[in-house]
Amino acid sequence: MLNNKVILVTGASRGIGQATAIVLAEAGAQVVIHGRSEESIAQTEAAVAEVGLVPFKVIYDVTDENAMKQATIAMKKQFGRLDGLVNNAGVMHEGLLGMVKTEVMQSMLDVNVTAVLQHMQFATRLMMKNETSSIVNVSSIIGVKGAEGSSAYSASKAAVIGLTLSAAKEWAMKGIRVNAVAPGFIETDLTAHFEGVKKEIVLNSIKMHRFGQAEEVANVILFLLSDMSSYVTGQVIGVDGGMVI
Repeated sequence: MLNNKVILVTGASRGIGQATAIVLAEAGAQVVIHGRSEESIAQTEAAVAEVGLVPFKVIYDVTDENAMKQATIAMKKQFGRLDGLVNNAGVMHEGLLGMVKTEVMQSMLDVNVTAVLQHMQFATRLMMKNETSSIVNVSSIIGVKGAEGSSAYSASKAAVIGLTLSAAKEWAMKGIRVNAVAPGFIETDLTAHFEGVKKEIVLNSIKMHRFGQAEEVANVILFLLSDMSSYVTGQVIGVDGGMVI
């Protein structure tokens, strides 16, 4: 489905990002994996290499714009183009309104919103000469429905939806499709702190009565990156098992 396509996956060290990198490699893509350190993406690098081409690595903090720019230059030198981008890197901090520190709010906005916009801007410079390209931004059901105790996180993920819809309109004529996925409760490190009664309450809110797996989100991302979704842009696809918040 993705033979010879060069695709950058941010936050590829674990969870949805790691699963996505592996699924894309299985589909024939040349995967570019991003992480904050060599050590953090070593496992992903090995897994991708087992099923596909040896991944190209880019190491930087997503809040460092200059480092992001240098990574873009490195990809251009290596491949001359970029066919796809998965904006997956993100952070989640919970807290009731009135209890969340400003620096925590700013951190989530920097990583979950500003970095997404910057990645899109840099990526499109490598996409403009392509006939078709695809960007998939990872939002959250909380960005769609909201959740008690997650106002700041919800705001950041709702912003991802807004920028996705706007970019889809701007770049459609240039052959760049922009879509988002909105996962529900996916069993990853990001949700590992849910335990006991708290986790049972969440489970009972899911109509399919099971938690999602990272690979199930990755498969939807694969579809959106492939030519199978060639007439799909500006969409937000929920991957939540019928979760009701």
